[in-house]
Amino acid sequence: MSRTRYLVSYDISHPKRLRRVARTLEGFGVRLQYSVFECPLDDMRMAMLKAALQPILKHDEDQVLFVSLGPNSNDASLIIDAMGLPYTVRTRVTII
Repeated sequence: MSRTRYLVSYDISHPKRLRRVARTLEGFGVRLQYSVFECPLDDMRMAMLKAALQPILKHDEDQVLFVSLGPNSNDASLIIDAMGLPYTVRTRVTII
């Protein structure tokens, strides 16, 4: 099953839920900025992530955005451009 790279950002209205969302995302990708993660996900991992976030969110106040960046590869320079510090693909080992 192939993976797609997603940019996941969130706007959570309560600090406790915000920390829980961040901790959840740490299990699926790497933090790029305070509330932005890069997550290489196949369909099953995307479903698992959404299922994990579902009970945390207050759906009338919070928002999580999933932006597809295309197929997962080591050459993200075709997709992501940065100003200031250059963007580099970060790798991490997923612990399940």
